[in-house]
Amino acid sequence: MGSLNNRAKIFTAHHQAPPCTRTHQIGAILLVAATFFLTRLFDESFPACIPSSFDHHITPQSQSLVHVTDGGSLSWPQRGYGTYLSLKIYIYEEYEIDGLKELLRGREGKISPDACLKGQWGTQVKIHRLFLKSRFRTRKKEEADLFFVPAYVKCVRMMGGLNDKEINQTYVKVLSQMPYFRRSGGRDHVFVFPSGAGAHLFRSWATYINRSIILTPEGDRTDKKDTSAFNTWKDIIIPGNVDDGMTRRGTPTVQPLPLSKRKYLANYLGRAQGKVGRLKLIELAKQYPDKLESPELKFSGPDKLGRMEYFQNLRNAKFCLAPRGESSWTLRFYESFFVECVPVILSDQVELPFQNVIDYTHVSIKWPSTRIGPELLDYLEAIPDEDVERMIARGRLIRCLWVYAPESELCSAMQGLMWELQRKVRQFHQSAETFWLHNRTIVNRNLVEFSSWKPPMPLP
Repeated sequence: MGSLNNRAKIFTAHHQAPPCTRTHQIGAILLVAATFFLTRLFDESFPACIPSSFDHHITPQSQSLVHVTDGGSLSWPQRGYGTYLSLKIYIYEEYEIDGLKELLRGREGKISPDACLKGQWGTQVKIHRLFLKSRFRTRKKEEADLFFVPAYVKCVRMMGGLNDKEINQTYVKVLSQMPYFRRSGGRDHVFVFPSGAGAHLFRSWATYINRSIILTPEGDRTDKKDTSAFNTWKDIIIPGNVDDGMTRRGTPTVQPLPLSKRKYLANYLGRAQGKVGRLKLIELAKQYPDKLESPELKFSGPDKLGRMEYFQNLRNAKFCLAPRGESSWTLRFYESFFVECVPVILSDQVELPFQNVIDYTHVSIKWPSTRIGPELLDYLEAIPDEDVERMIARGRLIRCLWVYAPESELCSAMQGLMWELQRKVRQFHQSAETFWLHNRTIVNRNLVEFSSWKPPMPLP
């Protein structure tokens, strides 16, 4: 009652104030005019005050870009990201959810995670392991911002551990065991699909995880599917899995060559796979063998090109050509940074990681795939070596963002991924099957409180 009386007194006092006269009104107008005049006068008389620590060479646009020092120290922009990382991620355990073990080790549980570390699907294992050791990991679901669902399905499928139908059925079974997935409709759950097939490895992805955060190097899969599984609003492009021997600090497996010692202007090292762009490059190499290297690679038999030989060939050109294959992304783009040749993207639909903070015009070239021919070689040949060196030097600074390294590394793919995940965190969670009451209690359609939801549950 006391507070109500106080409010009444304030209300009464306000209405008992003396009336505003015409003299008061004229005085107020003069005061505003004088303030405006003096402000303009001071603005014109004194230059803007710039703190001594401010780099006047940094433009508003460059302030929004990521900065990496030669020592590998990463500076992420504040705009849209915040000043520091503040995340809590829950990682589902292998035996916690019925069916999750099968997605990790196959129906018989015999597939080793170490066997899945190499190749383009290795990021599924690497990201999972790095999350398990992360300082952002929480073991309390109730305080988690995001939930990570580990699965090695690309590797498991390739090694015969599960077929496509089993993968689909197992994913649906796993999701039905997760009350928090049901609560948000999957909006705060994170999945990794590291190959060109993307989320299409899970046939029913569009029904069950179309609202979830998908980590994938693949930004376009419309060449064989009616619908792309990548959504620029919620999903995150991740770097491909470059051979560990090339990304390690110190002495990589193969050292870059000076430009003056490189034999070719450009190269393309890969299979034709019946793809138009690749076939054009192979034919172009036959016409200009002194400029373009594009051998018919063998991946088995006595003429097979080993990993070391592959990178030794890759480093022998100024420009590494990266055409699309079965899908738009290509690992060759990332590999080129570690042999220090300039990547030339010949894949029109490609999506690249961390586009909010990396200006790829500084470190690569993108050329229309419809104009592959002598014109491309003429263009590349006309680029001065100093420009090539400049692009290589800038690429040397950001390539640490392609390395799946522990959090102790100041610049890594995981550091970039964490910043991108932070932008995806929502304060509010909802789904079509989630409801709430006046006291903030979350309930389902039958008005059962969230804490009492029992799996298996119908999925949103």
